[in-house]
Amino acid sequence: MAYLYNITKNPWKTQARVRQIIRNQYHNGHAGLGGNDDCGQMSAWYLFTALGFYPVAPGEDSYWIGSPLVKSAKVNFENGRSLSIVAHNQSERNIYVKSVSLNGRRLADLRLPYSSIIDGGELVYEMSSKPNR
Repeated sequence: MAYLYNITKNPWKTQARVRQIIRNQYHNGHAGLGGNDDCGQMSAWYLFTALGFYPVAPGEDSYWIGSPLVKSAKVNFENGRSLSIVAHNQSERNIYVKSVSLNGRRLADLRLPYSSIIDGGELVYEMSSKPNR
């Protein structure tokens, strides 16, 4: 649900909320994984969200932008290619996305098409402490 703020023209609310959920509902203790994870959905939500994007609508071929928890990561695909993810200025304070670019081109909206990442490349987030309203 947190990602739905993206379609209300308030993506900064998505960014704040996903960081709050990660910080408060995922931890190394009893009940550190909210909900039933039998099928891995809660863990998958965490991993995708930590990378800065999430497949909100099943069957849709795009991911919605959130707020990356990682400063850098690399995703290796089955086709031998990889996607490098870099979040400049990412911190506990800098939770808001100022801009996102893929292979040097700024994303036009808050969706990342699957077809644009499957051949690999570099996804770069510029983070800020202020919401980009």
